[in-house]
Amino acid sequence: MACEDERATESAHGKAESRDRTRLGLRASLVGIGCNIALAAAKAAVGVAAGSIAITADAVNNLSDASSNIVSMLGFKLASKPADPGHPYGHGRYEYLAGLVVAVLVAAVGIELVRDSADRIMHPSPTEFGAVTALVLAGSMAVKLWMMRYNRRVGRTIGSETLEATAVDSRNDVITTGAVLAASLFSKVTGIALDGWAGLAVGVFIILSSIDLIRDTLDPLLGSAPDPETVEHIRGKILSYPGVLGTHDLMIHDYGSGRQFASAHVEMAAETDSLESHDLLDNIEQDFKEQDGLIMTLHYDPIVTNDPEVHDLRHRISELVATIDPRITIHDLRVVPGPTHTNVIFDIVRPTDLALTEGELRDRAAELVCGIMPEAVCKITVDSSYVSSRQ
Repeated sequence: MACEDERATESAHGKAESRDRTRLGLRASLVGIGCNIALAAAKAAVGVAAGSIAITADAVNNLSDASSNIVSMLGFKLASKPADPGHPYGHGRYEYLAGLVVAVLVAAVGIELVRDSADRIMHPSPTEFGAVTALVLAGSMAVKLWMMRYNRRVGRTIGSETLEATAVDSRNDVITTGAVLAASLFSKVTGIALDGWAGLAVGVFIILSSIDLIRDTLDPLLGSAPDPETVEHIRGKILSYPGVLGTHDLMIHDYGSGRQFASAHVEMAAETDSLESHDLLDNIEQDFKEQDGLIMTLHYDPIVTNDPEVHDLRHRISELVATIDPRITIHDLRVVPGPTHTNVIFDIVRPTDLALTEGELRDRAAELVCGIMPEAVCKITVDSSYVSSRQ
């Protein structure tokens, strides 16, 4: 009964956190929609009155930002849907898709701005610039600066890539509006028409920024490697438990904020009672869930620790394969002696960017082992590394 109460409490806590995250994300989207529509209306009015392509384009940019906020709002709403039989990992990746749509919309605005600005450069026309225009542009910069800080703070609080992208877009708007204001002031003072050139520079800047945003939102959808800090935290935590000799084959899967799953193999002494080892692995998995919000599945790998020869051989082979590439590791070593030869069986982890193919790596490792153990027949399984090759 106590266990059922504990699970019910954990479930309620998780649902509450999910509701709070959705609430904060929706609030940020609504704030963005309101601010961007107001800014677009003000800039459009002064842009049309002044005959400025740069100011009018900046207004269109704000209008597209409002559209992006609407997409973000839909992303948060869809991502908050609970898991169902068809989607057992939930719908968290909807938020990544929303972030991708936002990034593409930003790119489209930049391309359109470049096209209109190029046309203005080829066919220049006079613009009017007064105190009202300057006040609107300066006020827009102040609002966008506040929006950048607000979205960044909320995005980091709830771990939202979409709001982080929105914060970057707001920062870009501060820069672009500042460029338009500076160009307008310069043209007013000198009489040199810079409206088209200012719009062109702003458009190019927006396109370059959108490329980074697209890359950042595509990475989690494509299954990017986890950051090294996360990998080291997980490895270090597993190794911190008494009785754990090593860990390997770590895999981390991201299905959206609060929906991370991981699995790993844990090496423990084969001589230890299997029930004790199983109990320890259960405790480690539960600790990850409670302390890190990570659903962890651990596989038990028994290691013979009372045979000095096998222990020494494992150490020597590890050193040998590291001469091929320092990132290469081995695990699951077993030695099976026979009347004519000795089978040396182990797995070797190949970094994804290693120049050698699996076959070449297998042959090279076998050659090194036979150099110190001529009677060995190597049975080598090549594993891929599913974490960052920077390890």
